[in-house]
Amino acid sequence: MPSAPALAPVLFIHIADSIIAYVNIQAPALSPLFRSDAQGEILARLFLNADRSFTIAELARAAKSPYASAHREVSRIVQMGLASTEKRGQSVEVRVRADTPAFRPLAELLALTYGPAVVIPQHLSGISGIDLAFIYGSWAARRAGEPGDAPADIDVLLVGNPPRGAVNEAARRAGTNLGREVNVRIVSTAAWEAASTDPFLRTLTERPIVSLELREENP
Repeated sequence: MPSAPALAPVLFIHIADSIIAYVNIQAPALSPLFRSDAQGEILARLFLNADRSFTIAELARAAKSPYASAHREVSRIVQMGLASTEKRGQSVEVRVRADTPAFRPLAELLALTYGPAVVIPQHLSGISGIDLAFIYGSWAARRAGEPGDAPADIDVLLVGNPPRGAVNEAARRAGTNLGREVNVRIVSTAAWEAASTDPFLRTLTERPIVSLELREENP
């Protein structure tokens, strides 16, 4: 009689009084410590925006996840005591609990992994002249599931005509928060629209890129 298949090993990482568990099958390329990219994205939105709350719909949209899946992730986070919920009208708002022992180490881990798509828009928002913003390079490739080493820096492309000084300062502050250098390249809208004629832009558009959503107000 054939033996039963071996179960995939489960690794438990203890961070203060909380536990992250994962099965090492199809782990996210950005960080195998998380169950899925959606979980990492939702946690990053919460832990790297400790001063605000989110509706589940907002978290689902940010994670590009179905509402039901985002709701399950939020329920797990709340059950672990890492976040709290509050009913506001017809919506339920979720806020991270910054008073738990797990908050700081988890926030640091999330900044290193899923943080760029959260932190960089915080610093670029409010800068005039930015039409589009993307992350490309190794971080975008890991986010798309391509295996490889952890990104040593973060590559950002801005489309438009923003003031270089303000962009450089935003990149410096974002890099400090993320613990790695943020490199920004600016191209004009006309150049972006003719990307197929430029070797660099053509290659960039053929590789994984992550679009960044910038707010109009100052960060």
